[in-house]
Amino acid sequence: MTYIDCTDPANRERAVTQAVQTARRHQLVVFPTDSVYAIACDAFSAIGVERLIEAKERVSSAGLPVMVGSIRAGKALMRALPAEAEALVNGFWPGSLTIVSAAQPTLNWDLGGRDETVTLRMPVHPLALDILRDVGPMVVVAANKPGESAPLNCAEARTQLGDSGYLYLDCGPCQPAPPSTVVDLTDSPPQLLREGELSLETLQTVAPSLLPIPSDT
Repeated sequence: MTYIDCTDPANRERAVTQAVQTARRHQLVVFPTDSVYAIACDAFSAIGVERLIEAKERVSSAGLPVMVGSIRAGKALMRALPAEAEALVNGFWPGSLTIVSAAQPTLNWDLGGRDETVTLRMPVHPLALDILRDVGPMVVVAANKPGESAPLNCAEARTQLGDSGYLYLDCGPCQPAPPSTVVDLTDSPPQLLREGELSLETLQTVAPSLLPIPSDT
């Protein structure tokens, strides 16, 4: 286990470099996102994904979520988007918008769930963005064990995960925030699946036909 104090700006560049090297070795990195500390691996590393699933004690068959460091990187993972879906991505990334999209059929990864879809978000946190831009798409999930709360600081993440997180990057405490808003872009018009920090009305300013959460959910 390696720990870097990123509250010291002098350590920032070393932290990003070491995160990239760690991910390239199919190992796990713990770093802050916009609201919680997360554990992450290279999305295209089968070994890394397996290690992340073991660290999280995850048994769900649902697809693992992916974070990207740029809008361009996100679009490269998706099939062609209709105009309103494109407007949502351009208007609310980086930010608290998670999208479920049809995936490029050529993607060589196994994230569980349905291979034809991908769940994506581009965070705001500057360190997370720097890492994602250099590593590329990463599987990123909250750094907690089943039944435990998502950690708001690095110490909590270390307590829960122990040596499972190969590299810990401590940027100080995260501020609690509502969950991201989830929109399904696999169909037209797009469909709201979960309302979080971004409301339906806010999203409809760029995607007027966005449908509300289905009444049977």
